[in-house]
This record gives sequence, C-alpha cells and structure tokens, in this order.
Amino acid sequence: MAPRHGAVDPSAGDKPRSYDQSAASRRLLRRLIEVAAIPLEPQQRLDRVVRMIATDMVAEVCSVYAQRSGDLLELFATEGLAPNSVHRVRMRVGEGLVGSIAATGKVVNTSDAQSHPNFRYFPETGEEIYHSFLGVPLLRSGRVAGVLTVQNRAPRNYSDDEVEALEVIGTILAEMFASGGLVDLKVYGYIAGLRRESARLDGVRLVEGVAIGRAWLHEPKIVISKLIAENSASELARLDVAVAKFRASMDALVESPDLGTGEHRDVFEALRMFAHDPGWVRRIRETIETGLSAEAAVRRVQEETRLKLGHVADPYLRERLQDLDDLANRLLRQLTGQTLHHDPSDLPAETILIARSLSAADLIEYDRTKIKGIVLEEGSRTAHVTIVARALDIPMLGRVEGVMAATDPGDLIAVDGDHGHVFLRPSEDVEQSFANSILIRVERRRILEAQRNLPSVSLDGIRIGLSLNAAFLIDLAHLDESGAEGIGLFRTELTFMNRARYPDLEAQTEYYRSVMEKVGDLPILFRTLDVGSDKQLPYWRTPAEDNPAMGWRAIRMMLDRPVVLREQLRAMLRAADGRPLCVMFPMITEVAEFDAARALLDRELARLDAEGRPRPVKLDVGVMLEVPALFWQLPAILRRVDFVSLGSNDLFQFMFACDRGNPQLTDRYDVLSPGLLNFVHDLVQRCRASGVRLSVCGEMASRPLEALALIGLGVRHLSVTTADLAPVKAMLRSVEIGPLHTYLTSLLEVSDHSLRRRLQAYAQDHQVVLPPGVYRP
Repeated sequence: MAPRHGAVDPSAGDKPRSYDQSAASRRLLRRLIEVAAIPLEPQQRLDRVVRMIATDMVAEVCSVYAQRSGDLLELFATEGLAPNSVHRVRMRVGEGLVGSIAATGKVVNTSDAQSHPNFRYFPETGEEIYHSFLGVPLLRSGRVAGVLTVQNRAPRNYSDDEVEALEVIGTILAEMFASGGLVDLKVYGYIAGLRRESARLDGVRLVEGVAIGRAWLHEPKIVISKLIAENSASELARLDVAVAKFRASMDALVESPDLGTGEHRDVFEALRMFAHDPGWVRRIRETIETGLSAEAAVRRVQEETRLKLGHVADPYLRERLQDLDDLANRLLRQLTGQTLHHDPSDLPAETILIARSLSAADLIEYDRTKIKGIVLEEGSRTAHVTIVARALDIPMLGRVEGVMAATDPGDLIAVDGDHGHVFLRPSEDVEQSFANSILIRVERRRILEAQRNLPSVSLDGIRIGLSLNAAFLIDLAHLDESGAEGIGLFRTELTFMNRARYPDLEAQTEYYRSVMEKVGDLPILFRTLDVGSDKQLPYWRTPAEDNPAMGWRAIRMMLDRPVVLREQLRAMLRAADGRPLCVMFPMITEVAEFDAARALLDRELARLDAEGRPRPVKLDVGVMLEVPALFWQLPAILRRVDFVSLGSNDLFQFMFACDRGNPQLTDRYDVLSPGLLNFVHDLVQRCRASGVRLSVCGEMASRPLEALALIGLGVRHLSVTTADLAPVKAMLRSVEIGPLHTYLTSLLEVSDHSLRRRLQAYAQDHQVVLPPGVYRP
C-alpha cells in the first residue's frame, strides 16, 4: 500500500515519498481554479473540469454526478462515457456504486467494478469495458451533493495518494457547485428551489407558542475564494493566527456582562472548551498539508465531521456536532474576514428562523427582538439552543424533516409550537384563519394574565395547589409575578448537563443556595439527579443500551454511584442552612431502593450534625412514582414518605410499553384512557387514606383538559410549566369539581380507547374554560 502524504522515505532524505504526487495535485487544483475564472457556461466549464481530471490522473473515464430533488443522482458531465448519457442517466440514492457513495458518504475503490455487489449496469453509458473504479462524495452542508468518479480498463486498486488527491479535488468541486460555477442554478432546481406550493410539515415541540413571519434561512454562506495553498507553511501560520483570534473572541463572549448569569454562561463555557480542543485543530493542520488553503482545510474537516456525526442517534453526540459546526464557521470567518451573513439589521421585523441546526451562540448573535419563531431540522429538548430559546420565550420546533429544502427565503411561515406544525406558504384562507387565531390568543392571554393573582379555587370552593416546574435560575426570575404557590419540581440534572465538567460540592451548594434565595419563602421541591436515557452528561461515559429509557438511569445510577448522590444531598442540606427542604428521589421501582437512598440522606444529616451545621427546620422526603411496579408496594412506601409525585411522562410509556419519542406511536395511546385514569383514581384514594400528599408534575398536569381529568379524580396539587399556569388556573376556576367527579368516575369502566371526546363534550356543556396555547407576541 502506498504511504500517505508526509511518510518519509529514508532513501530520499527529508523529501516525502508522495512529493511528486502532491506537487501534481497542486498543479491540477490551480488549473481547476483558473478554469473557474474563465467566462464559460456552467456546463462547458464542468466538461472541461472532468477532462482535466481524467488527463491528470491518467484515467480513461472521469464523471460527475449531482444530486437532484427526490433522492436522484444525475450524470452531469463525463469524459470517457457515452456523451449522450449526460443528463439522461439517473439513479436513486443507494442504487449502484455511485448511489451507494451518495447514501453512505464513503469512498468506493475497487479493481473490478462489475463484480462489486452494488454494481448496476447502465447500457447507455458504455462503461462495461472499464474495470477499475474510484468514487468520492462531494460534501456540502453535511450532505452528499454529488459524486466524482474515475475509471480505467485495467483492473487495479487506486493508491492511497490517488484516493486522497481525488478527495481534495472533491472539496474544490463542492465549493464550485455551491457557488453555481459548475451548475446552472436557474435551470436545475435541486439547489435553488423552484416555485413551491403550500405545505404542512410536522415536528417536535421544543418551546411552545405560536408565530407568523417571513422565513430567514440560517445557513452561513461563507465564500471561500482561496482554495489552494501556495505555501503550506504560510497557511499553517495563518491558521494559528486565526485560531488564536477566534479563541479570544469565545473567551470575550463568555466573559461579557451582557451574557448574564446562570445557565447561559454554562452553555458558552462548554463552547469555549470545544474551541480549545487541540485534536480538532490538529486535523485541520494535517489537511492543510495535502495542499489546501487554511479555509478549504477547515471546510473539509467540517464536512467530514458533519457526515460522521450527522446520522448518529445519540442526542449528546448530535448536540456536540452543532457546537463543532458553529466553531468551524467562526474560524472560517476569522480566516476569510467575512462577517456574519445574518446582519441583525437585515432581519424582517417578523422573522421565522429556519435552520438545519442552530447553536446557542448563533441565536444570541441575532437581533432576538425580531425573531418570532424557530424551526429546526434537528434539535432536542436538552440542546443548548433550546435552553436559550426557552429563556428568550421564542417558540421553537425541532426534527422538522426537510424544512430547509422546502423553504425559500422570504416565504410566509406559520409556526404552531403548541401542536408541532409548520405551515409553509399558507393559502389566504389558512393565513387568515391563523391570523384570527393569533388575535384570539393574544386577547385570551390578556384575560388569563388578569387572573394571575386570583386564588386557585373551583366554583364549588375546592382549592387546588398550582406550582411551577423549573430547571434553571432564569425560570425563577418572575416567580412572584406568576401567581404560583412555589416550585413543585426542580430538575437538578439540567444544570449538570449544561456544564463542561462535573460541578463539585462548592459549586452545587452555591447553586442550590441561589435557587432557594430566588424562591424566598415559597416551597421548592428538589428532584435528585435524574440522568441516563436521553439525558447524558458530557463528562460521564455511560454504556450503550438497547432500551435506555428502561435502563441504567436516575436512582439506579445514583445508587451505583453513592458518592455522587451523597454529595448532591450534602450540597442541598448545606444550602438550606436551617430553611425548609423538600427532596424527591426519581424512578423508584421498589421500596428497597427508597430505603437505600434514604439511608444515604440520613448519613448526610448525621454529617451535618457532626459539622455543627443547622438541620433544615422541616425536611420532607418523597418519591416520584413513574414505574408502575411501585404501585403494588404502596402500603409500605406510603409509611415512609411525606409525599408522592406522579411523573406522568414516564408512567405513560411504561404502562403502555410505548416509546413516547417514537413518532409512529404518538397518537396510538392516550393519557386519558380508562386504564391510566383508573390507575390515578386508585392512587388518589390510597394516598388520601394514608394522609400522604399527592401531586402530578408531568406534561399531563400542564394541559388544561388533562388537568381537568386529574382534579376530577381527586388530585389537589399540580405542578405545571410557566406558560400553562394561567390556562390551567382559568380552567379550574370555571368548573364545579363535585359533579365532574361523579361524571368521571362513572366512566372508568367503559371500554373506550380514550375519554378525551367525552371530557371535551362535558367541558363544553358546562362552560368550562379550556383555552388553547397562549400566543407569545
């Protein structure tokens, strides 16, 4: 096997073995750049390019295939195959050798193409006489935009140097494709979208809310004018200067007083950590040594990283891809001297930001007052940008497949973040209907906000406790104004997830103290660390699991790592400093697990005494009931706890053996099914008989219709999201719970798939207020 570039041949002094090949590649790259500057039609230019590559690489065939809409690959130019096959030969992604390269993004190098299992013969090309085949992907924006191939009659495997040379050429061609220099974008609509019709796309709710505006595509179009390195040493020096400047800019961003305090700073601390990663810069330096300029090397490493991580399912790895993508763009701006393409002054007053992915830093750099909604092809509920969007109160949807390709800049976009829908180029009727709905929501919000400080009491005088779910200090900023009675669930794991390193005892203590001071005299319930499954920590390695939602997570992990749980409990006890403290253990499956966790808490209480620190004036300890198995140990667990909190999100998927993240099962089962409501009804009765307070803190409590069912079954404490507090309060202030209870319990034995329609009819008949999601102006 031929050595890679830079391998030293002892017989040649200090000269690399691949010196001649590298020099030839550089000459070819320069000639390609020269051809790009000649005033030719795109097709003529592309024809000349393939001839040059074939001549330089001593190949009898050189072909370029471009990806069209509908996952089709089309032969756009060839030297050696039948000329009349150009623009006639088409194949699907995954079909044939070229299609497999487009599907996987991997190089294919074979000495006998026709014996390859993926080979497909196209008689119009006349390629049956060629045996050797080498194909590389043309990568752009993390996707394969085309395929470049060379072929020879003689059977042989192409050397590593030839493979690398063709990959470097592919980097240059991808840039030319993106600029329109090789493809007439006015004729071929696979890059520049043609006029499109109205459409509705579905996604996942990340931040709820509704918005209408004009599409602004977030796709940093950084033009790379210098592609070839005249002198690798000078390009390496340019890279070092740019890296130093962009690292300094990240440091300045993190230290900026405008960034605020709390979780935002943790997010950008993580980004700064990636900026200082030496491995990433080392890969760029190695790529410069192949003959590319510093800018082209950064682009190539960026595209390779996108391709490697773009299809992984692990949410943590996908979020790191977004971080690395953002940093690569920042470094490119330093090298090219180009500013952000999204100048805040250019944004329309009502902007819907459309992106494949978006980093927290990207969002912060926009004029947020003009952004009314965000739609992503990727994204998750725990991504950094989601945290920032939630803090800025910007509705956001994620996992909207194909939205970038389906949207043109300036398109009218309507975003329904409450139900997970995106309406592209809506018709006049739909636009008017949406506009009317927004006006109604604005008015309803005004009415609901007026009830903020009214008591949470039903028409027949039954008081319902309404608390908020929270995870960050910023969630507590307006607690006094919300009318909530406290924090019914504080998710401690999210502050762990958005740090670059594990927070030590002092950091945790200070954080919990800040939380308690923000809450003041109102009660707050801390849930201990609930990580695992889709909530991974960047500094912990966890094993791959076939079914992570039912795997090593939450209390199971903490009991296996008791030092971590003890340190968290110690930090909470110290932060309380004599104030009341309420602690909840998540995902308790059996009484023995609660006993083990409680024993660790007792040891920390003893330690507190030994240190002479004050105990909490009142200590309540409870469990989150989300694993059905615990229900059949209720008598024992109820003797041990001060409260039970029903986690409806996990309980739902465990009861129905239904992955709540699977879009095919989204509407398969319903929380308002007789089975789950019977479970809640029995739990209410048994907790009441034992004198143990029961609350519900999952999504079920935050939806007015579901909350109606819960209070009808006897639940008297709900913990909801901030945006849903007013709608839920309006609902409960408009209902008589006594008659509702009689009606609902009479339905528990029916065989309906769901009681949703019956409850909706009851609410309508009895003038119960069920407001939709609230528009965020």
